[in-house]
Amino acid sequence: MGIPGSGLAKGLAVTLRTMTRRSHTAQYPEVQPELPPRSRGVIALFEENCTVCMLCARECPDWCIYIDSHKETVPAASPGGRERSRNVLDRFAIDFSLCMYCGICIEVCPFDALFWSPEFEYAETDILDLTHERDKLREWMWTVPAPPPLDLAAEEPKEIGAARKAAEKAAAQAAAAAAAAQAEDAAGDRDDAQDAAGAERDQPGGDA
Repeated sequence: MGIPGSGLAKGLAVTLRTMTRRSHTAQYPEVQPELPPRSRGVIALFEENCTVCMLCARECPDWCIYIDSHKETVPAASPGGRERSRNVLDRFAIDFSLCMYCGICIEVCPFDALFWSPEFEYAETDILDLTHERDKLREWMWTVPAPPPLDLAAEEPKEIGAARKAAEKAAAQAAAAAAAAQAEDAAGDRDDAQDAAGAERDQPGGDA
């Protein structure tokens, strides 16, 4: 049988030891926490890699992934070739009010279209807003940390390379459209000047 009051004495001893230590208070949300790179915050979608294979939706234990698609016919790449059909993604949504953050969808994706992002600040006042559609999932992709390189001579991660190529392609298309519009405006101004000069010559007393 123990000494009466020994438990209380041990508890007070722990309290006294704790009182002498400096407290570590995290000033959240003013100071953001330093999370590990592989933290399970939110799931991001890299749409360019998705082939609508439906593996993620079939393997999800909570059935919180919703995918809609349609088929399109791709013309033959060469004369005499055969047309192909491909799936085109129409909708990709994840209901985070049902998601249990098990990561099975990310593990089973054969084309690296889903990634973990450490972002966790996406609470909503309406539960319906926790269903993130394709555009929202794509926005989370920009918060996915880059994988650490294997060595100093490692190649650039293919996700970053594909995203950069897509951005460069969009910028080139925008620049080409702007140049075409500028050339069209210049041609229109030149035609107007020629018409004005012709009208001036046609007037009585104009230059022959």
